[in-house]
Amino acid sequence: MTANTATESDIQREVQALGELRDAIGQAIVGQGDVVEQLLIGLLSGGHCLLEGVPGLGKTLLVRSLGQALALEFRRIQFTPDLMPSDIIGTEILEEDHGTGRRMFKFQKGPVFTNLLLADELNRTPPKTQAALLEAMQEHTVSYGGTTYPLPAPFFVLATQNPLEQAGTYPLPEAQLDRFLLHIRVPYPTEAEEQAILALTTGSKSAEVPRVMGGEALLRLQTHVRDVHVGDALLAWINRLVRSTRPGEAASDEVRNWVRWGAGPRAGQSLVLAAKARALMHGRFAATREDVAALAAPVMRHRLLLSFAAEAERISTDDVIAQVLRQHPAP
Repeated sequence: MTANTATESDIQREVQALGELRDAIGQAIVGQGDVVEQLLIGLLSGGHCLLEGVPGLGKTLLVRSLGQALALEFRRIQFTPDLMPSDIIGTEILEEDHGTGRRMFKFQKGPVFTNLLLADELNRTPPKTQAALLEAMQEHTVSYGGTTYPLPAPFFVLATQNPLEQAGTYPLPEAQLDRFLLHIRVPYPTEAEEQAILALTTGSKSAEVPRVMGGEALLRLQTHVRDVHVGDALLAWINRLVRSTRPGEAASDEVRNWVRWGAGPRAGQSLVLAAKARALMHGRFAATREDVAALAAPVMRHRLLLSFAAEAERISTDDVIAQVLRQHPAP
């Protein structure tokens, strides 16, 4: 069912369920409103998210609560230096038919065959294992022994990385980072939120997350996202923002000084889709400049490669994006 075949009341009813979904997650997660919204935007856009934050901020609980509210299967993989690709995608095992005594190989599916996958500390595992997961993210299939196995739909990867402990890590290459729709930074809670967390997590009762919708409803919402309108002027602005991060002749002095490589075309595609998803979450069927401005940093912060001059001046990718937004105001 698409926006062309569904009635307007049907679509409005499904969009209202997104607010119920946020409230359901709020039963277990205190605060982090922007993080929850960006996660849902990634889910509605059909993309994957990379979360960055110190340990203990509830990233695992967040994605588990999301799975419960959506009635989706959730699995978690703790990435370590000795993790092998077969530990993620699966492997063949030798089975014997007790009736005939015949032996045969059977593919045993790995934990990647799920709806919501938490890839904890993805940068702790070597590139070969990282690539096994990232291939599944891009193709939504797993190939083994000449056979291709489709992953369940919807399929959403939430990968985390710890910004503090960098010893013994394998940082994701820029080409692989580009596979993530959003790079979400998880901040510390406010004082009031942290006090509420203490009260919620140290009592005898645990928070229960109610089921709000199923996987089929989520897939329909992903279809509706594609039908959200983006005007020509807004599309041109998005294109200009992305191209302005590249240190070419038309770039500003700041970008030429701070950036080695700018965002590629996939950043523009991601920003358009994310803006559409945010508009739908707020009950609108047309994206606005506010949607684009709110998501410019999560979409592009992991797609810029900074220069040594920027690192020496302690300039972050968010600083570069903010500068580009100032130099190219919304139409």
